[in-house]
Amino acid sequence: MASPTDLLIAIDAALAGDWHRAHGIVQQDEHNPMACWIHAVLHKIEGDAWNSRYWYARTPHSYGEWSDPRAELLAIRQALSGSAPG
Repeated sequence: MASPTDLLIAIDAALAGDWHRAHGIVQQDEHNPMACWIHAVLHKIEGDAWNSRYWYARTPHSYGEWSDPRAELLAIRQALSGSAPG
């Protein structure tokens, strides 16, 4: 199961252009809606709309809700930071 810290690391990796590292982290937790949301954005970045929509369906968000994946990742980061201890 991916912790909030793991998910923040995945977001940082994605923002740095390390898609594979970010993807490896979020794949560890296919039941966590936040991990699924990041997973969806990663596939959006990759250009795989079908796969991205699959992961969005596991979240309260939608494929078209955000046009800029970077801004979306920053929003997810903010949501996670507010829920992470410390």
